Amino acid sequence: MTKKTFGTFAGVFTPTTLTILGVIMYIRQPWVVGNAGVLGALGIVLLSVAITFTTALSLSSITTNVRIGSGGAFSLISQSLGLEIGGAIGIPFYFAQSIAVSMYIFGFREGWQTIMPGVDPFILDIGIFILVMGIAFVSTSFAFKIQYIILGIILLSLGSIYGALFTNDLNFNFEWFGKFPGSVENNFSGSSFWSVFAVFFPAVTGVMAGANMSGDLTNPRKSIPLGTLSSVIITTLIYVSLVFVAALIASPDELAKNYNVFIDKSLFGPIVLAGLLGATLSSALGSFVGAPRILLALGEKNILPKSPMLAQLSKRGEPVNAMLITSIIVLFGISLRNLNTIAPILTMFFMITYAMVNIVALVEQTLGLPSYRPTLKVPTIIPAVGTLGSIAIMFVMNVIVALFSLSFIIVFYLYLVKMNIKSAAGDSRSGLFTALAEWATKKTNSLRQEREVRSWRPDLLMPVTLPKELRSSFKLIHSIIYPKGSIKILALRHENEVEQKNLENFLKNAVEKFKESELSVSYTIIDNTDFNTTVNVSMQSLNAAFFKPNNIFASIDPATSNLAYYDKLLFDTKKNNFGLIIYIPFSTASLAIEKSINLWMTNLPVNWKETFNVSNNDLSTLLALLICRNWKGTIDVHLLNNDPQLEFSADDVEDLKTMIRFPKRTSISVKKGDLLENVNKERNTDVNIFSIDPGMSVADMVTIVNQSRISAVFCSDSGFENVLV
Repeated sequence: MTKKTFGTFAGVFTPTTLTILGVIMYIRQPWVVGNAGVLGALGIVLLSVAITFTTALSLSSITTNVRIGSGGAFSLISQSLGLEIGGAIGIPFYFAQSIAVSMYIFGFREGWQTIMPGVDPFILDIGIFILVMGIAFVSTSFAFKIQYIILGIILLSLGSIYGALFTNDLNFNFEWFGKFPGSVENNFSGSSFWSVFAVFFPAVTGVMAGANMSGDLTNPRKSIPLGTLSSVIITTLIYVSLVFVAALIASPDELAKNYNVFIDKSLFGPIVLAGLLGATLSSALGSFVGAPRILLALGEKNILPKSPMLAQLSKRGEPVNAMLITSIIVLFGISLRNLNTIAPILTMFFMITYAMVNIVALVEQTLGLPSYRPTLKVPTIIPAVGTLGSIAIMFVMNVIVALFSLSFIIVFYLYLVKMNIKSAAGDSRSGLFTALAEWATKKTNSLRQEREVRSWRPDLLMPVTLPKELRSSFKLIHSIIYPKGSIKILALRHENEVEQKNLENFLKNAVEKFKESELSVSYTIIDNTDFNTTVNVSMQSLNAAFFKPNNIFASIDPATSNLAYYDKLLFDTKKNNFGLIIYIPFSTASLAIEKSINLWMTNLPVNWKETFNVSNNDLSTLLALLICRNWKGTIDVHLLNNDPQLEFSADDVEDLKTMIRFPKRTSISVKKGDLLENVNKERNTDVNIFSIDPGMSVADMVTIVNQSRISAVFCSDSGFENVLV
């Protein structure tokens, strides 16, 4: 059976209008005028509408740009900011819509008891609930037909209220600025602009009523903007006009004391009472029809437990399971008997939803992506005002409740993040983070063109020809870049297709392994088999980038015969201002137990302390510190000093330790003589770390590793490191 869909008038305009023209219009707007005066009441109405109208404009603008699914605001937020944020807003918004049905039922009951005061309240509540549920379960189409009747009654009731201008003595002596006497409930002990505002504001919070039906609309991209905006404009004119009607037909004192002024002084009181009852019934019906659609959308995205069941539709296209769950929640709300405690929280959930809709519009506009081409364009100030207004009103109403509601949203968000839910459609978050990165890049460049040595971190570029190069160095790389560094793997395409396939599979697994530690990692495959040309061109290309690697990492098999490649690599890295890290594992030892590090510092300048310059020892020392931190190990520093002009006293050694900020358990010794001879004497370590001295070849490095029988890391500075800062 084909699912029935609805047009602008039935699906959006009518439910939105009926939700806005609710019980507050009938029995609280006169009280607002009696407290705030004509200008004060106009200010309250227009300020309230300013927030909801900006939200309606933002909602409409986004709707004309996306294929909105079921769930209204939930769908819009999820498509822009992700399912986690969409769900964190959508879940409480659904509960708020459901519990609101109970509130409207209580309102209907209170109105009915003015006619038949002897009826048992609980029985009346259950009877109204069964009526609302029965109408909704028959079909959405039937519910909307009932709303047409209610809309007609409300229009007649408005006519009767306006008719009061012709049957009463009119008061032209307006009280423009009210004295805020208070209400019957507080024995007229006084009120304030904001307390009166808090009473009135829920009257205009029905702007999402039509959007909630987005999955049941024939053309939501057209219907939601047209239906929502026209409803807000018309209802605003009604509320503004009723401010003057109230001021004309009664004195300020009477308006403040008598909630039923519109009923008592209307042309025909019973039709106004019928309008009051109809308004509460239509609001209950609208919320009962809209809430299951939000739950349906949450189920379709697998956000909640038993989501497949919640996402099921009947043969007529009705979300029956979602409606049954909603019925249970409504019954729970009715069982509470008094919703005064949780009613403010429900209002906060509506306000947070409005704020997020405005934020979505603000984000989309700010990013300026080519995909954002709404047919209804609004200035950036519109969603900005809507966002700030919604958040401000939350705290004006009740700071404690606002904070509690936001905490509730955060708990839902953290829960959904932990679930790691995925959306097939994607969202705009990557564009948002890219825009932030671009802004940060421009800001950084405007502050300082050169790279700041204090912000140095290990960002590696690793050329790979065979899987074993990465396999043998994986642990070392992890120890260098964890937790804030990165690695880009540059794989050279293998001429043998089988070997190439093996390399690709290995790279995918290696990348996933790095990502398990939340490290930044990526790889690419280059169609070039010449090692040096590929790496050299890559460095030259990356020099134009802002977020570029700063070190080349190479893993060398001591048994390889291609050592000349790496001598050329050392020359190329210096030419391109890259650092170079060469790892040569000893065949049987690897990194041993990963606890002890020998750091060999050579060729320190005579004036190292005055100039804050340790020559070519910056990168090697930084790596020793990083590896030590991740191994939770110890560093033994060996200062090889063959310069007769450089003396190292005990104070100098302590100064070096303090300036570099070595860990407390670090030992520093001063040595003289040949490097290889000294290395062979210090074999109680898991890895040796050296700076690459002038004239040292890769063959010399291999000799050191083979003779010491200890794996080693050799480093050449790029010139952008400084371990003393």
